[in-house]
Amino acid sequence: MGGYIQLAKPRIGVMIALTAVTGYLATAQQGEVDLTHLLLLALAMMMGSASSSIFNHFYDRDIDRLMTRTSSRPFAKRQVGSPQLVLWVAASLLIVGCGIATYVFNPIVATHLFLGAFFYGVVYTIWLKRRNWLNIVIGGLAGSFAVLAGAAAVNPDQWLLPMLLAIVLFFWTPSHFWALAMRLKDQYAAAGVPMLPVVVGNVVTARYILINSILLVGSSLLPWFLGELGNIYGVGAVVLGAYLLKCNIDLIKSSDEQTAMTNFFASMKYLGGLFVVVIMDVHLPI
Repeated sequence: MGGYIQLAKPRIGVMIALTAVTGYLATAQQGEVDLTHLLLLALAMMMGSASSSIFNHFYDRDIDRLMTRTSSRPFAKRQVGSPQLVLWVAASLLIVGCGIATYVFNPIVATHLFLGAFFYGVVYTIWLKRRNWLNIVIGGLAGSFAVLAGAAAVNPDQWLLPMLLAIVLFFWTPSHFWALAMRLKDQYAAAGVPMLPVVVGNVVTARYILINSILLVGSSLLPWFLGELGNIYGVGAVVLGAYLLKCNIDLIKSSDEQTAMTNFFASMKYLGGLFVVVIMDVHLPI
């Protein structure tokens, strides 16, 4: 059982679920939150995430053996007795997750769930990861579909704020993952994976991260500028953005592994803080 849990990448699943929950809470009005719906939404999203993660483990088993970070994964260590069974489990999780989304909510939620799994499992894992440094940029759309799924669970016709938040998620992913890739550059190079630091080096990657984060912070202010969210969100987004950009500037000054990991964790704090101020802005009675 422990092997199956590892295959499902539960930490990624929790993040996808929280992203969808944030989309739900950003769209719901005060007093309109259904806790049962929130739990079912989180469950469906985690099932979709687990499905694509299991497939990612299966497809990447050859290169996972070449990287210290991933060499202990069940497929990489040849601990999976029946790969076909595992793939059936992955397919079943996706079908059940989409079924819950359709039955409890609507087909649009299920469509976003499916597209998120598709972009991670197929677009990123199969098409782009081993071919192009833009792999994580385009593959990162999986997170954007999560926030759209959460919003559609409340009101499929309300699209502006969810789309703006989806854009934020799109720009967040490269700044987050490129920092980690700087630390793992040699491992990715050994596995033949053209992550950005492998292609251009850590110094240039740090500059790309700053440029991308400027776009990220700029996009995060759009819900405030367009009147979709209020001053609680606006002030929070400005403060959080300044914090992230400060960390990115430090990374340009010193593009070592320790500073890269500081940026990696800073991006997580940034996104978590942004989720909090979104929810506070919508649901605090002020």
